[in-house]
Amino acid sequence: MIQEDKINNTDVVESSITYLENRGFENIKADIEGYETPKSFIKAGSDISITPDIVATKEGRKHYFDISLKSEKPRLLKSKWLFLNTISNLKSSRFRIITVRGHYKYTEEMLESINLTPNYLIKI
Repeated sequence: MIQEDKINNTDVVESSITYLENRGFENIKADIEGYETPKSFIKAGSDISITPDIVATKEGRKHYFDISLKSEKPRLLKSKWLFLNTISNLKSSRFRIITVRGHYKYTEEMLESINLTPNYLIKI
């Protein structure tokens, strides 16, 4: 999710963290208060930074997670997802998108528009 949405939806991030802990993920870092902040990627020559919502490890492999909620800026969200997908492919990591009830269709349409398969989607 984009930075403006994180302020209003910390409960979704916390429920996602609980879900991941129950699935065996360890060393969880999240972009909310009370957790260690994941590494941010900064675009060279500008002040744009991209921070994944959640980063965790499982069986020695790093996983990047982004939370999908309906947004006023879908283009920014799409570019963030494409960037995180590319970074995860370069680093032999995994990238997944977490969504909650009421946002499934929106998320599936966004994934389809940027040619990411539904395998990237985790429904909570």
